[in-house]
Amino acid sequence: MNTLPIREKLGYAMGDAAANLVWRGALAYLAVFYTDTVGLAASATALLFLIVRLSDGVTDIIMGMIADRTTTRWGRFRPWILFSTPFLALFMVLCFSTPRLGPTGNLVYAYVTYIGLILAYTANNVPYSALMGVMTENDRERTSLSGFRFAGAFLGGLLVMGFLPSLVAYFGQGDSAKGYQNSMMLFAALLMVFMLITVFSTKERIVPVAQNSRGHALRDLLRQLPYILLPLTAISAFIYYRNVYTALILGLICLMGYGYVRKWLHTPSSELSKTKQDVVDLITNKPWLILLAMGFLTMMFNGIKYGVVAYYFKYLVGDAVLAGEYFIALLVVSVFGALCTRYLADRFGRRGLFVLSLVMSSVLTCGFYWVPADNLAAVFVLGCAAEWFAAMMPTLFFSMLGDAADYSEWKNGRRATGLVYSAGTFVQKAGSGFAGALVLMVLAYYGYNGLDPASVAQAKPGMILLMSFIPAIFGFLGAGLMMLYPISEQQQIRMTEELITRRRQNVAL
Repeated sequence: MNTLPIREKLGYAMGDAAANLVWRGALAYLAVFYTDTVGLAASATALLFLIVRLSDGVTDIIMGMIADRTTTRWGRFRPWILFSTPFLALFMVLCFSTPRLGPTGNLVYAYVTYIGLILAYTANNVPYSALMGVMTENDRERTSLSGFRFAGAFLGGLLVMGFLPSLVAYFGQGDSAKGYQNSMMLFAALLMVFMLITVFSTKERIVPVAQNSRGHALRDLLRQLPYILLPLTAISAFIYYRNVYTALILGLICLMGYGYVRKWLHTPSSELSKTKQDVVDLITNKPWLILLAMGFLTMMFNGIKYGVVAYYFKYLVGDAVLAGEYFIALLVVSVFGALCTRYLADRFGRRGLFVLSLVMSSVLTCGFYWVPADNLAAVFVLGCAAEWFAAMMPTLFFSMLGDAADYSEWKNGRRATGLVYSAGTFVQKAGSGFAGALVLMVLAYYGYNGLDPASVAQAKPGMILLMSFIPAIFGFLGAGLMMLYPISEQQQIRMTEELITRRRQNVAL
């Protein structure tokens, strides 16, 4: 089992530092930018978040399949990271630019640039996430690598979340639109530097079994596309409109989907296309299914908390710039939480640590309901304590996705690393989309209007719930689900040893 050098782990971490300039950083402020600077309605912004993030699941799956079938002298995944980076930097700037096209024009512009940003992020981050699965076959090294990755992620998020309010004030001089745009230009330059470090400092070591061609896989996927798009459309409509008609449509589509999946499960493997076989492998992979749900629940938990912070500090604490200092405190604590994950996982096991982190962080998050917003010391201490536990969740999630890929290879003799990780990034994006939309829908329910100060007072109870009980519900649900995770630490060790033996035998042949 190869041990990765520290320099390679640090190089890999720079990729998530770059990605989280966008994901954990810029997107944390995008809702408040749309409602308070661009002037979009909270309900329209909620629908935008839902549509873009859920439809992004299709591109994640496509990207995972394409990456799995890419063959270059640099490997399968690193070329995609390299070539997608300039587009990610460009759309990061465009998303926070305000061309002043009027209410309808601004909404259309928001859709176009936000879709562009998410597409570029998919082309970059799906291969980046999958890269961890082929850098080492040692599951303990993957946990360590995941810790480095999320330490980098939290550092990248810290740069934007911690300093963006001050930079907007500095560059804008009273013009928030100009301040946001100039700040994003600075962060886009940093993003490109960090990504290049990752590309040229990492190495792909595991060579998966050859897949069918990209063209064949995409043609096969396009035939299945309606079965992916229909549920996503129905889910979006149900959440946004929440009436009996959309509920019935969603239920009918779920029954139809169940029928098709059941048919595939009872079809001999020799009669299934490679793409369908990949899907069958995933839906019969119990560890992967549980992790898929965990990715969604933990993203809802963290996404809601992060999504409401800018509103909470602007209107309840009364100091928008102080939100940056709060984010800095959270992200500094997060770095230590991520780096502690491997040590604690060795002691408690990854499943046990996952449950512990969810329960403790959820209990502490509930405390915000009773803590007065003007008690800054209590707000910071409570937030940091909850975040230390929450920082372990994504670290454990992505290291365990590698275990799910191992499980598929061990059970079926097939390994689709890119598809496994693309599904993981999809549920995180879907969870983030739902979380952002839920924040905005709760605010809209309480009558919030970003351009009407009179509406703020009536929305404050909703902000308090979004800081406390609403995210905690998802944390407790995740803890209960994680108790069902079937791979023990001992089974993972045996599985890893068997896979190493098989791979060496295949190479010898």
